Amino acid sequence: MTRPLPQDPAIQQLVLQAKQSHISRRGLIQGAGLGATALALAACASPDGSAAEDLSDSDNSLVWASWPSYIDEDLSGHSATLKAFKKQSDIDVEYRAIVEDNVGFYLSMKDQLALGKPTGADVICVSDWMAARLIKFGYAQKLDSANIPNKKNLTKTLAHPEFDPERDYSLPWQSGFIGLAWNAEEYSEGIVSVEQLWNDDLKGKVVVLAEMRHTMGMLLLAQGVDISQETWGTAEFMQASALLEERLKSKHIMGVMGSDYIEKFKSGDALAGFARSGDIAVLNAQAGREKFKFLLPGSRGTFFTDSLVVPAGAQHKANVEKLMNFYYDPEIASNVVDWIRCVSPVDGTFEYATEHNPELAANPHTFPDAEVMSRTSNFRTLNTADDQAFNAEFRRITGKG
Repeated sequence: MTRPLPQDPAIQQLVLQAKQSHISRRGLIQGAGLGATALALAACASPDGSAAEDLSDSDNSLVWASWPSYIDEDLSGHSATLKAFKKQSDIDVEYRAIVEDNVGFYLSMKDQLALGKPTGADVICVSDWMAARLIKFGYAQKLDSANIPNKKNLTKTLAHPEFDPERDYSLPWQSGFIGLAWNAEEYSEGIVSVEQLWNDDLKGKVVVLAEMRHTMGMLLLAQGVDISQETWGTAEFMQASALLEERLKSKHIMGVMGSDYIEKFKSGDALAGFARSGDIAVLNAQAGREKFKFLLPGSRGTFFTDSLVVPAGAQHKANVEKLMNFYYDPEIASNVVDWIRCVSPVDGTFEYATEHNPELAANPHTFPDAEVMSRTSNFRTLNTADDQAFNAEFRRITGKG
């Protein structure tokens, strides 16, 4: 049974006012560049994971570190929903699109976290496996659910992960798919399998992702490995890594990239590769047409979830909790996914989109049905030994992480 959608006139008016002050996304980004802010992250944590003094009562601000193109943000850095949040809460949010990949981001702040030095981020957006690492190491603050009543809207499939059974330390931001993408105007042959990426006419035009689980997950799936199961290990991983190493040495793969792979697709330097479904939707919105194609191959794609975490030591946790509560309103969540075309963790977004935005509701990579989900796998939870060994091997081959 679905929950009734909130029809809060105040929230509706806030979003409407914020939207009216900006050009529409589709009109704005056609032919324009994404442009990610290149800022260095400072962190904010104590080595034992204890919470710092919360200054939220006296300081109406917070810093949010996240991925490029992961909010309804225009090219000048304005977000209609953040503007609405500011008007509702009087809290200023500095949104920093500085996360390019999980490992690189973690390495940028791990020494500061261990020493208890500030990082400058009050809330960070990382993939669930990285959130699990932060929680395990004591680098995440426990959330006060009483400050997040809209947490009740968290979809049940994401509510009880093994690493955070009650979501006490993390709250999902978005989910999405990793699959195959190609420039349909420049490579009309199309791509339906991972093996086709190695076609001779694609040499030097293929990109793969700097996330080990994304790239190796796709390669393992193409080998027939069920990456969600415990039945595979080092032998299978090394077989896939050998293929990756050979394709890199032969320069068939042009690069192993973080979010900057988007620019390679846009410039035409890359014609095909592994990609996030939401990124391809952004590129097509920029182009104003279906210039790029995305699909989940027969060998399956991967499904991931990115979550919000308050680093231990952050001094605006209560402000962050207000932010989380705001974005867990189905109407607000629907406004975000209308821009970024990811899978919202908020119950009620499908019903809202069905009523107000049928085109969005019909998008199978934003509101996937059981058939779409059956063509995806989650990368299994790695034990410490495998995590270290697999990441070391991936780093040896790619120089990433």
